[in-house]
Amino acid sequence: MVFDKIKKILVDQLDADEDAVTMEASITDDLGADSLDIADIVMSIEEEFDVEVPDDQLQNIKVVGDIVKYIEDKVEE
Repeated sequence: MVFDKIKKILVDQLDADEDAVTMEASITDDLGADSLDIADIVMSIEEEFDVEVPDDQLQNIKVVGDIVKYIEDKVEE
């Protein structure tokens, strides 16, 4: 469920092919996000899941699965 919501955000904001958005997809290399895109994505994710993603956590997020794991961990708290 978390993955599906994140996938929709990524497809909408990056105009990415749905099939390209997998747990292993690199947000920058595979999906083509630049730093501005990432800032927009983070804001959308924070709004969607009512969580805050600190700037120091962004460096740990490289692939879609990293976002999913981070959100799942935060939602469980």
